[in-house]
Amino acid sequence: MPAPAHQPVGTFAPVTPDRLELGEGPRLLSDGSVVLVDILTGRLLRLPEDDTAPLLELAHLAQPLGAIAPLGGSGPGPRGWAAATGMAFAVLDESGKTIRTVPVAPQPGGPQRMNDAVCDPAGRMWAGTMAYDATPGAGALHRWNTDGSVTCVLKGLTVPNGPAFSPDGRTLYLADSAAGTVEAFSVDPDTAELSYRRPVFRIDPQVGSPDGMTVDSEGCIWSAIWGGSQIRRYSPEGRLLQTVDVPALQPSAVCLTGQHLVVTTAAYGLADPGPWDGAVLRASCTAGAPVTPGAEQRL
Repeated sequence: MPAPAHQPVGTFAPVTPDRLELGEGPRLLSDGSVVLVDILTGRLLRLPEDDTAPLLELAHLAQPLGAIAPLGGSGPGPRGWAAATGMAFAVLDESGKTIRTVPVAPQPGGPQRMNDAVCDPAGRMWAGTMAYDATPGAGALHRWNTDGSVTCVLKGLTVPNGPAFSPDGRTLYLADSAAGTVEAFSVDPDTAELSYRRPVFRIDPQVGSPDGMTVDSEGCIWSAIWGGSQIRRYSPEGRLLQTVDVPALQPSAVCLTGQHLVVTTAAYGLADPGPWDGAVLRASCTAGAPVTPGAEQRL
């Protein structure tokens, strides 16, 4: 197999004047648009076509909104959304109204919420939960199955983040930001059972923490390094291939569109945010990644 190619990345600039508290989960949809969330304010947002326009609010929930995915379907745009919100999975209609929720059981620890999530090629949604105060071991990974049931598939985490799948859907990558680790799991495509848990890479806490991730068409992992002002690209085996500097302290997640690298950032927790902390940043980059898989949950 040939070595992954280096991916040139241009200069970052804010997409809009907006600044988010805790931007996360940028996703490329089948119609070419990019959506994202501001977790703690419960907002679902879309990047504007006009760079001078603000982010477009598609939904505003009363609970924190960890991540979204379009509902399954082959049409040109989403006909609703699957969401990881509060301590539940939810179905939103096209207007952003919540029409169904499926609660997720909390782990022992303090108050908890959904964090990042992603769908696999079969339409199952995988989401991490965490304690608001990041209690060690109170985090878990949950799977929303296509029959509507929920399975807790992994316990004993602290801040599960950035779940991402390999292009063939047979490998799941999962970060535990508090531990600084990214691990891989083999996924049975029929049963979704996990096996062969193994380490991929670890970030020195003096550098930062692994946060939101995506996987490009070459199978390489792009990880936001929270607190480190970086995006890092790794081979599937965990070899560091590339480091990209980001002009914000807390990059939280990444999205590849085939034309751009889109990075969400956060102002959360910063006593004196810099001018681009909390911005959605974009730089030219031709690396591609699959569009966000739809969730097979019905309205």
